[in-house]
Amino acid sequence: MDYTKDKFINNRKPKRPLKLLVPIKLLLCKIFLGGNKYKVNKINCDGLKPPFILVCNHASQLDFPIAYKCLYPHPTNWIVSIEEFVGRDWLMRSAGCFYKRKFTKDVMVVKNILHCVKRYNNNFVIYPEARYSLAGINERIDGALGKLAKMANVPVVFLKLKGNFLASPQWNKKPIRKLTLEADFEQIVTKEEIQTLSPEEVQARIEKQFEYDDYKWQFDNKIKITSKYRAHNLHKILYQCPICKQEFEMNSKETKLWCEHCGAEWEMDEYGRLNGTKNETVFPHVPDWYKWERQNVIEEVNSGNYKFSDQARLELLHSPKGYKVASNSITYTHDYNGFTVSGKLVNGEDFTLNRPVLTMPSCHIEYNFKKRGDAAELCLPNVTYFVFPLNKKNQLTKLHFATEALYDLALKNQDKPE
Repeated sequence: MDYTKDKFINNRKPKRPLKLLVPIKLLLCKIFLGGNKYKVNKINCDGLKPPFILVCNHASQLDFPIAYKCLYPHPTNWIVSIEEFVGRDWLMRSAGCFYKRKFTKDVMVVKNILHCVKRYNNNFVIYPEARYSLAGINERIDGALGKLAKMANVPVVFLKLKGNFLASPQWNKKPIRKLTLEADFEQIVTKEEIQTLSPEEVQARIEKQFEYDDYKWQFDNKIKITSKYRAHNLHKILYQCPICKQEFEMNSKETKLWCEHCGAEWEMDEYGRLNGTKNETVFPHVPDWYKWERQNVIEEVNSGNYKFSDQARLELLHSPKGYKVASNSITYTHDYNGFTVSGKLVNGEDFTLNRPVLTMPSCHIEYNFKKRGDAAELCLPNVTYFVFPLNKKNQLTKLHFATEALYDLALKNQDKPE
């Protein structure tokens, strides 16, 4: 199997969005919103004209229709993850999109963005978190956005969506919960300011906007979510019990969350708060529980005791035609050497892949990816691998935390004077 040649053609310049697709895009926006209404608060937008860069937080599929409607009728180009348009490459390009593999460096991405903004005078949309929020709060973003904005020499607008996560969280996308979403459409760097601000100052403004908390927004505004599935699959992110501290023994169904090990139980009310039914509540606010788990993983990594290993199914994506199973059982390890996948491929060939710690500031994970199981995504410049752990249950969120903790530790050690 020759997986070294990337069959996606990424050196082709992005197209102008095809005008004939506009009615279809508007129809898809309505479908994707799933009956949810939304309101847009325009802030500091006097005199704002295309082209500009639109930076958005990222929590669900509802992000795209709202962003598109905010920019309509102005033509817009987008950067998309390489798996989003499998089998529909022509549609992706006709819609004004181009590909990017997650957490890889690709100079063509910058060139393509500048081409869209400077040559086409089109707006450009960026989701710098590069994956959906897992707990309705901000994840890490790229540290070079300020430099990109300065190179583009155009205003920067931030679209902060509120309620998009609550309507369709990654651990339970369907059914979409009904609520009125909000969006702050704010110009944070004007055309005049982009001339005088430094890249670091532009970056600081962007990062300041990347502070959000959907559960806090819900509780503060007393927004009811009556869906009986509001806590269904919540154990996918809240995998560690705060009562007995056991990992991977949590479970959930409909509005309830419980620990199989010690029997502790919580119920999520209509305002998104977790209330202990048989025990102390500990963390009524979901992001606080999530952050507590993250801190526990950071401490484990810093102590030198972290390691994950399992057998896994390995699938790859290096062609617009679709996915291929490379191995049905291969060893999958995550430790201080990074992610390592090794073993036999389906054709009997020996295979080893390693992504060192310092090449992965974060990791993209998917719960029940395309209904084929939980998967972690490992990208190289020419191929994307999806790794599905076979035996150990509910490991993804901890892998996500550990990837960032290992990167931070390696970066810290690298910077230490000898």
